[in-house]
Amino acid sequence: MELPQLLRAWRIDAGAKLGRERALPQKEVAELMGVSERWYRSLEAGDPVSLSSDVLGRLSTALVLGPDERMVLYSRALAGAAGIALADETGETESQLALLHLVTAQSLFPAYLTDGSWNMLGYNTLMAAWFPWVREPHANLMRWALNDPSAREQMIDWREHAEVYLAMLRFALAANASRDTPRAAPLRTLLDGILRDPECRRLWELRPKVVAFRQGHRYRLALPHVSPEQITVTSQVLLPAYQHGLRCVFLLP
Repeated sequence: MELPQLLRAWRIDAGAKLGRERALPQKEVAELMGVSERWYRSLEAGDPVSLSSDVLGRLSTALVLGPDERMVLYSRALAGAAGIALADETGETESQLALLHLVTAQSLFPAYLTDGSWNMLGYNTLMAAWFPWVREPHANLMRWALNDPSAREQMIDWREHAEVYLAMLRFALAANASRDTPRAAPLRTLLDGILRDPECRRLWELRPKVVAFRQGHRYRLALPHVSPEQITVTSQVLLPAYQHGLRCVFLLP
């Protein structure tokens, strides 16, 4: 979605957040920002307007944006200047090997490493025991979570999980779309495949939610091959410095 589309969608979302039955009017957004309605209409129409950090801050407040949505706004409006570090390719291979060692050395809880498109780069023994799909060639967390029937059985309240995963994918697409980066194409391909599923497409079109990271999320799993009772875990995400897109994830009890 381009910035004008996001703004229109966020006005609808802001109306819902404020208990309204319809979108927040453009005039009210402009008043809350302290700008003219004509200026805001130009912004939402995609016309070139001057955008400073101060203006974007007032726009974020007027649209009741959360922190992840703010990151997307700054990224799209300022051509990627959203405080998201770019990768430093120096020593990338050596750094990834160190991260793989960190993941595989864990013996008390499941752990895994993914790239910016959620392809599985590594995992420990417990992760493979809990989720055998990680051993498959070209295993991808998003494809499994959103398209594999086993995910819908193993993740309690699957639709809530699916909304979060789709929101993370939307964030990644928005954060990379304004850059000349090779990361955007794999993400678009991933999204195209996922949205072939009718339920995923319905959830994708439902609301413009964005989530940067699933940090500290506590949820339940049904894994009868591991435990006869449901397992509750908390997802902890580590983001390596200068390794943009890589995620070390630990499922803690």
